[in-house]
Amino acid sequence: MFKIGYRTAKTAIGTALAITISQWAGLGGFVSAGIITILCIQNTKKQSLRAAWSRILACTVGMIFSFFFFEGIDYAPWVISLLLLFFIPTLVFLNLKEGVVTSCVIILHIFSAGQVTKELIVNEFGIISIGIGVALVMNLYMPSVEKRMYHLQEEIEQNFMTIFHKIALYLRDKDHMWDGKEIVETEKLLKEGKELAFKNIENHLLKDDTLFYSYFVMREKQFDIIERILGIVTSISHQVKAALVLADFMDALSTRIHPGNTAPFHLNQLYDLKAEIDGMGLPDTREEFEARAALFQFIKEIEEYLLIKSSFRGLKKEQKIERKKKPVPEME
Repeated sequence: MFKIGYRTAKTAIGTALAITISQWAGLGGFVSAGIITILCIQNTKKQSLRAAWSRILACTVGMIFSFFFFEGIDYAPWVISLLLLFFIPTLVFLNLKEGVVTSCVIILHIFSAGQVTKELIVNEFGIISIGIGVALVMNLYMPSVEKRMYHLQEEIEQNFMTIFHKIALYLRDKDHMWDGKEIVETEKLLKEGKELAFKNIENHLLKDDTLFYSYFVMREKQFDIIERILGIVTSISHQVKAALVLADFMDALSTRIHPGNTAPFHLNQLYDLKAEIDGMGLPDTREEFEARAALFQFIKEIEEYLLIKSSFRGLKKEQKIERKKKPVPEME
């Protein structure tokens, strides 16, 4: 389906606005203001500011190079090639490579003028200022991604709940079948969540809002542990009583997954569970011994899972954001 994104709309409107303002101001080469606006429209506010600063500096360097090369040598096409051979590496060295295209527009203006004058420099700075200024104004609007991040948070936690429940079922019955689709889904959700959270950080100029990003990083670390746990569980070929005890714990844990932090409570339960398994006596067979060893590794991984959560201060849900799904119960 044909769809126009917000960045496309801002680029279209901003380009026309920059050209109109430059034409109204009586600037020569006013169309170039629109080109500069197109180049400066970015995905986030911070990216926009960085791009604006690098382009202003790059254009200034470009005008200095133009003066020395064109006035010092000649206004000839081969001089442009010579200029660019030195100019582009200079911008890369100064970490201003984002401004290469924008500054080349200014360099070609000066070449077309045939001489460097005070009026030309003022004209070029006017084009730069309008083009970049309009882009910055257009980039003041960035659609909020918070609603989507809350939705991703819910989906990830629902998948964690399902995975934990499936682990509990497998601990009770080795013949239990599961397609594992939640594993693939969660991996995609975590990737999208981190990308949106980083974008959200880049769109806050006056505050460092990293809570969502920290949340998705925390869940990503936990997900790595879950994948290791699945490998441990599937390696257990012998049914033992300790597995049934752990299954009950995993079922309980699956109903307590949420953005807050109640990990210390579950850690205490886990330590009590470990002590209970220790008190079950020594295994009678090699198969039981291997199963018991795998379960202790399982407990170690779950402990690490909970410790990761305990270091996270919690994510509060905003009341102002409407939720379409049913409220998620108190979970871990």
